[in-house]
Amino acid sequence: MAHTFSVEQKPLLTILSSMQPICTKRTPLESTTSIMFQVGHKELLLKSTDLEISLQSSCFILNSTIDENQTFLVSGKRIFDIVKELDGVIDFTFENNQLTLKNGKAKLSLNIKDAQEFPPFPERIENLMHIESDYLLKLLDKVAFLIPQNNANPSLNGLLFEIDKEQLKLTATDGHCLAQIKTNKYTLENAYKWLLPRRAIIEIKKILEVCEEKTTFVGVCGNQLVFSGESFNFFTKLLNDQFPQYKAILQKEGFVPAVVEKNQFVKTLRRSTCLLSGQFLATQFGFDKQQLNVSMQNKEVGNLQEDIPLQRFEGAKLDVRFYAPYLLNGINAFSDEQLTFYLNSAAKPIIFESNHDEMAMTYLVMPVSQTN
Repeated sequence: MAHTFSVEQKPLLTILSSMQPICTKRTPLESTTSIMFQVGHKELLLKSTDLEISLQSSCFILNSTIDENQTFLVSGKRIFDIVKELDGVIDFTFENNQLTLKNGKAKLSLNIKDAQEFPPFPERIENLMHIESDYLLKLLDKVAFLIPQNNANPSLNGLLFEIDKEQLKLTATDGHCLAQIKTNKYTLENAYKWLLPRRAIIEIKKILEVCEEKTTFVGVCGNQLVFSGESFNFFTKLLNDQFPQYKAILQKEGFVPAVVEKNQFVKTLRRSTCLLSGQFLATQFGFDKQQLNVSMQNKEVGNLQEDIPLQRFEGAKLDVRFYAPYLLNGINAFSDEQLTFYLNSAAKPIIFESNHDEMAMTYLVMPVSQTN
């Protein structure tokens, strides 16, 4: 018996696009290259998983001849490639292991499989809190850039998500730098700590960037963390590794504050980076009462010498060496026109701080030793 339903191309393509990084990842199960279609009378539910992260999304059905839910599997990449070449309303018919798509004068068919081949999907979500979607995206943007991709230390390849009755805190480190954003706008009576893999952060950011939902729920489902909206559930397994104990290095006892104009500092750092030519060479920073002297030499390329006005620095003259790209990566996440930072010695990190929109951001960079 043939079953038919119709869906708008645009919302369907958005869902299929967000599922491509999941259904195209190699896993031990061939069925994970497929997307599960669960078709009802008014709603189309799609599911994709690579056994580490999973996404469930829904879109509205315009017309349907289906009274009871029907499920089947279709190649995730092929259905995406076809739908992105169509527009307007797409009419679907599925019968005898075939899914037919009609759009204008175009008519295409794909083979479908039994949904029983699909791995079990997470269920029974326990929602713990809700966050404004735009606000959550801002929080993630402030720290996600620092999560390493394949660090030799597995515990660094994730984002630490902590929440308790005082604050929500996100922390990432690559071993050289540390980025942290915290807010007391969202709290929970019970304390939770989760280490989310880099892939999960990248994908939830993509979803939040295109979704139109104002609120995102955060919850748990067994050993997985879940981000949910009215039209999606995003599941991720957690890393079991122990995130580094970072609190001690953020202590600023004995540190001296200073302020520098951001745009000028960024331009100087970029010019210094231009001279690196792919090499790990330190840039020298000389902090004095009212001036920051920046110097860098690459024997194969050239050298740089610049002076930048420094404000509110009351410490003794201090020379420290940093790798300029490390500074640039974090400074670009700050929206301040004036950067406030703290210094102690040539062996201690530089710590940048900012507080806006109920968010307190910290970015720390370790110095380069004189032996490097």
